[in-house]
Amino acid sequence: MNDTNSYGRPWKAFEEQLELLKARGMSVSDDAWAAAWLQRAGYYRLSAYWYPFRVFRHEQDAATGMMSSVRTDDFVAGTTFSDAVDLYLFDRKLRVLLADALERIEVSLRVEVAYRLGKIDTFAHLYEDSFHPTFRERRDARSGTSVFAAWQQKHQGLVQRSKEDFVKHYRQKHGPDMPIWVAIEVWDFGAVSQLLAMMKMPDQQAIAERYGIADWKAFASWVRALSYLRNLVAHHSRVWNRNMVSYPMPPSTAWPTWGKAFEGERSLLTKPFIQLAMVRHLVNVICPGSQWPERMAAHLAQFPRQASKRQLSVSDMGAPDGWEQWWPPGSGQ
Repeated sequence: MNDTNSYGRPWKAFEEQLELLKARGMSVSDDAWAAAWLQRAGYYRLSAYWYPFRVFRHEQDAATGMMSSVRTDDFVAGTTFSDAVDLYLFDRKLRVLLADALERIEVSLRVEVAYRLGKIDTFAHLYEDSFHPTFRERRDARSGTSVFAAWQQKHQGLVQRSKEDFVKHYRQKHGPDMPIWVAIEVWDFGAVSQLLAMMKMPDQQAIAERYGIADWKAFASWVRALSYLRNLVAHHSRVWNRNMVSYPMPPSTAWPTWGKAFEGERSLLTKPFIQLAMVRHLVNVICPGSQWPERMAAHLAQFPRQASKRQLSVSDMGAPDGWEQWWPPGSGQ
């Protein structure tokens, strides 16, 4: 057995978990209902949604005299179990809406990349010369090989693992190498994003302009960020107030006009709302007339109210003041 002496938190029954939350100041109006939620979603997953309601304590470092804020295990007065569940449900629907939009964006990107590279060569994705030397020759942090070589390994792995009938049929009839417009259908969003980043600048610029972005570098940063967002959504991870590890470059004249709402607000770049705005923009380009922006706006307007004295809102997602003015479909492009 593994040595677990370093971990001091033992297994607890659902009823014990609930009593622990009560002892820390959380109000529970219905024990059976709350215990059922712990059993359904799990203590650890739900803890991400009651985390914002925990009390801060100010501490002074004895050596440096510097003050710091430490989040304790206790809850702000008035916090209820329902506060956490409501945020969880809000976030779950947020991910459902994002999954719908990100699918459209990913499929559209596959078409654009395959169309442009396929025009160069049917098997352009297999040859280094199809890509910009500066981008393809960079070193991959994990493998130490070139970025192109690392991408090739990923491509081969995705093809080998694919269970799609069209892959089996093609390889049996034509051999192991598939045209890019066939191969791209087995890639994930990350693989498409990485291949786009290696393309020659005129190709990247043309694709960026297709989506209404004036600069390929800005668009590349969007795609990287949305690939990360796609992974969060696919793995059912919290989105609503996450600090985003991958985020877009600061808004500039290369952005659509709504980007001005985020100019000079670097703290908002790592919040999820700017990525929702990017998704909204791309959906409007790809699917003109789509009701998705309206559905997302309606969902954001229903951000749950809390009983807790610590009140949270859409602004905690990084929404700038006045976002409702430019969000409607077709506005602020």
